[in-house]
Amino acid sequence: MLPLVAMLMPNWMDPEYLLTWLGDWSLWGTAAVVFIECGLLFPILPGDSLLFAVGLFIAHGTIDVPLWLACVILTVAAFLGNVSGYYIGRVLGTTLFTNPNARFLKPKYIVQTHEFFEKYGPRALVLARFVPIVRTFITVVAGAGRMDPRKFFLWTGVGAVLWATGLTLLGHALGQVKFIHEHLESAILLIVLISVVPMFVEWFLAKRRARAAAAALAAPADAAPKHAATNHVND
Repeated sequence: MLPLVAMLMPNWMDPEYLLTWLGDWSLWGTAAVVFIECGLLFPILPGDSLLFAVGLFIAHGTIDVPLWLACVILTVAAFLGNVSGYYIGRVLGTTLFTNPNARFLKPKYIVQTHEFFEKYGPRALVLARFVPIVRTFITVVAGAGRMDPRKFFLWTGVGAVLWATGLTLLGHALGQVKFIHEHLESAILLIVLISVVPMFVEWFLAKRRARAAAAALAAPADAAPKHAATNHVND
């Protein structure tokens, strides 16, 4: 991997390092990562970039499996991961998210995910696939909220296909482009950077919403003295 990438992320977040380390088990290792990120409350994993890299490696010949098989396995892993998260939510609710200083299970993640769900409804299960962290906890919120299982399975299935199959096919298609083929490391770096953009966008929006809420709470307090002063003058 490029030296810059090595400085930006630990090895376990580097898709090229992971796939090379896994060797013949790269496809199954990727499926395990996808399953864990989507269902077992461990959000900091390279899901997007790893799916894309699998497609690139299949096109490159480094991973010797049929493209259709990779898409099926990865989509099933994404679907089953979300199903696991859903039932964790139904059984435990959000009781795991009580420590604001926790490394991964922070209460604010549940609050942000709940807001995301409220804004988009069932479509959130599809859209959240492309938002790191949110895709990990959206299923817990759905389960804790007792979302109808049939509706959940439908929407999360659509999201699994669009995300897992879509990113793998995109990586494979671009991997056949001569320039990408010859600059594999740069292509992986680019997809890693793109994959974290939604995380920063959501962080920025959350900060803006927090400032707006704080301003709304402060406004009545600021207005009260003025009102009192006006009454005093009138008296």
